[in-house]
Amino acid sequence: MTDNKKKVVVGWQGRYYEDFVPNDVYRSRYGRTVTEMDNSLFTHLTLNSNPLHFDARLAADTQWKKILVNSTFTLALIVGMSVPDVSENALANLGWEAVKLPNPVFVGDTLYCETEVLAKRESRSYANAGIVQVRSRGINQDGKVVIDFTRSVMIYKKGHAPHDDFFPAVEEG
Repeated sequence: MTDNKKKVVVGWQGRYYEDFVPNDVYRSRYGRTVTEMDNSLFTHLTLNSNPLHFDARLAADTQWKKILVNSTFTLALIVGMSVPDVSENALANLGWEAVKLPNPVFVGDTLYCETEVLAKRESRSYANAGIVQVRSRGINQDGKVVIDFTRSVMIYKKGHAPHDDFFPAVEEG
């Protein structure tokens, strides 16, 4: 006789406010190789008309000799890579500060994200959340930092995120 009872095993669901500890460092599980399509689509979707991002002939006459990846794509990618560790349970992003771009990104570069928890505090406006400040760095395959910034995020406390139990009941039969 077999037991037909299924046990639901809960996987990673992101950090809550209580899980953040200043000085902890999170590293992205995977890198992400930037493609020509990523850069071209993002550049044109955002109406960025700087030809350095889409005109190979013009870019060949620059000091880089090739197309530069749109820096706001780099920001978006590194923020996105940090979401599982930092803001999957965010109520809101509160701001990005001190964005620095010390090295260029080119098509074919593989980027990684490293995020350090700088500080945290209770929210004065929302009892169900706290504010976490982090510093994220995008690092390419050669170990060069390509973006460095801080951001503040309002994070739900455990048991307060609206999606804690969002999976629908399954109809059997």
